[in-house]
Amino acid sequence: MAEVLSSLRSLMAAHSPPLDALVVPSEDYHQSEYVSARDKRREFVSGFTGSAGLALITKDEARLWTDGRYFLQAEQQLSDEWTLMRMAEDPAVDVWMAENLPEEAAVGVNPWCISADTARRWKSAFSKKHQKLVPTATDLVDEIWKNRPADEANPVVVQPLEFTGRSVAEKLYDLRGKLKASNARGIIITTLDQVAWLYNIRGSDVPYCPVVHAFALVTLQSAFLYVDRRKVSSEVNSYMDENAIEVRDYTAVSSDVALLASGQLDSVSTINQKPKAETVGNGTTEAEGPGVDLVWVDASSCSYALYSKLNLAKVVQQQSPLALAKALKNPVELDGLRKAHIRDGAAVVQYLVWLDKQMQDMYGASGYFLEGEADKKKKDLRTTKLTEVTVSDKLESFRASKEACSTNYFSKEHFRGLSFPTISSVGPNAAIIHYGPQPETCAEVDPDKIYLFDSGAQYLDGTTDITRTVHFGVPSTHEKACYTAVLKGHIGLGNARFPNGTNGHALDILARIPLWKSGLDYRHGTGHGIGSFLFVHEGPHQISFRPSARNVPIQASMTVTDEPGYYEDGNFGIRLENVLVVNEADTKFNFGDKGYLEFEHITWAPYQRKLIDVSLLVPEEIEWLNTYHSKCKQILAPYLNENERSWLSKATEPVSVA
Repeated sequence: MAEVLSSLRSLMAAHSPPLDALVVPSEDYHQSEYVSARDKRREFVSGFTGSAGLALITKDEARLWTDGRYFLQAEQQLSDEWTLMRMAEDPAVDVWMAENLPEEAAVGVNPWCISADTARRWKSAFSKKHQKLVPTATDLVDEIWKNRPADEANPVVVQPLEFTGRSVAEKLYDLRGKLKASNARGIIITTLDQVAWLYNIRGSDVPYCPVVHAFALVTLQSAFLYVDRRKVSSEVNSYMDENAIEVRDYTAVSSDVALLASGQLDSVSTINQKPKAETVGNGTTEAEGPGVDLVWVDASSCSYALYSKLNLAKVVQQQSPLALAKALKNPVELDGLRKAHIRDGAAVVQYLVWLDKQMQDMYGASGYFLEGEADKKKKDLRTTKLTEVTVSDKLESFRASKEACSTNYFSKEHFRGLSFPTISSVGPNAAIIHYGPQPETCAEVDPDKIYLFDSGAQYLDGTTDITRTVHFGVPSTHEKACYTAVLKGHIGLGNARFPNGTNGHALDILARIPLWKSGLDYRHGTGHGIGSFLFVHEGPHQISFRPSARNVPIQASMTVTDEPGYYEDGNFGIRLENVLVVNEADTKFNFGDKGYLEFEHITWAPYQRKLIDVSLLVPEEIEWLNTYHSKCKQILAPYLNENERSWLSKATEPVSVA
């Protein structure tokens, strides 16, 4: 690590102008949360593997900023050359740079890897001491990364209408309607999931995310896809032609954005198709009417490199209209998500049945249902061991299995891989919120410690994300109390009814109140949207304490997770997570004629009775738990074998106050 920092500092000194600091973000050219191996520049320079963070290298310091999910992980992974900066506790990176770098300092950054909003915020902070943001012509990290992974030519795949529910033509028609309403003649689309969603394509350029590295530009007359042409087969080319989408080289997006800014982009299109529009009073169509001369750009996701090519006097700076359109699932997508979660829930139950047996047979554990000390003699005699990695691999195998079941519906041919690296964590590791076990260093499972697994899968008809926390020995009274507080928060949010217009910032407190009563809390948001065979983390809505959760209200047909937790450093971690669908609620009254909403759980897997202190639950919570478990058994039982059904029946037995 010291050699990497030394090499970068040499390049910084040789740069014109010389750089006082270099910023290495986590993001790629599309501001992605998860990036391909060749885009993990921040990980390469720092050794920190979390998905969120920013590295800052100065002439004599190296600092890394990350959020509360990763504090423990960063402490473990950063070498002595690095200083950890805790977001929301330490000064933000722009504040720190403005205060600690010298007058007129030059701060270098790859302009493709930061958003226009970020660049604008930093420039404002720098103005006090006349510091300047310097876009580097090349990425300095790439220059020293000798074994940087190659750029693979993974194929673009068309996502069938049976899964998307809406055609490209319909989506482009709606998008152009929004452009005209905002007097915009074109839009820059940079986020990978929005490009994939709009054009009904998928890929495999980013692990766990079925997307292709691509940009899109759409005008009132034309549509463009910017992608490595090696990835586009003749069949996909024909599909693009049929939908009036012109395929251009990935690198051409830069010059074409300049053409878009000057109103010349349509002239380069070979598939130019004017949208049909009725003639208005002066003889022009709506599409060609006066004043339709702006370019729509989402500055929070558009790179500084592309944004710099625009005429800022002719820009609509708003959230991309595709963000909300994608989040509002159509009936086909919702049906697919429900089915995907049933298959996924059955796989999770199969995994729990298998793990329960292994813990008893190999480790002498009392198991999922009983409380008792492990048989140490049996544990000592085992010839193999289970680790956080080997058990998570087994969970993946259950999801991928295509074994015949009692109905063809359960066939797992739609499985396309995991939706994120499985968090499989024992004891103290479970306190690391986004823990990533590695084969060489991971812990062995332990019947005397809590085990937390947070996992999900990509299916052609939906993306899944589920977390359960279990114990195969004797949980302590404290662990039970903490688990029950998390469960109460999980139920409290999932049971909520609320008026239209309510945002996720207002709902977040519902999951925390039971924890707050005991002085407990957690350092992550409570809910995120989830894609339809796309990103496992999807906006623009969220349920969180963060101010950004106020930006978009929760709306019918959205999906969102419900995942409160509690993490005790060095001891254990607890999290429970289901995916919810937002539906209209049938309330007795309708105050203010607003209309009311409620949640529908579509994740199916039992909560461990042994970890619940039922005396801490109120009757409404017990009723919800029993109803959920009854549905869980009813929905999953047909897709399990006799042994698995028997286990599930026991796991979902009704609870009552003694």
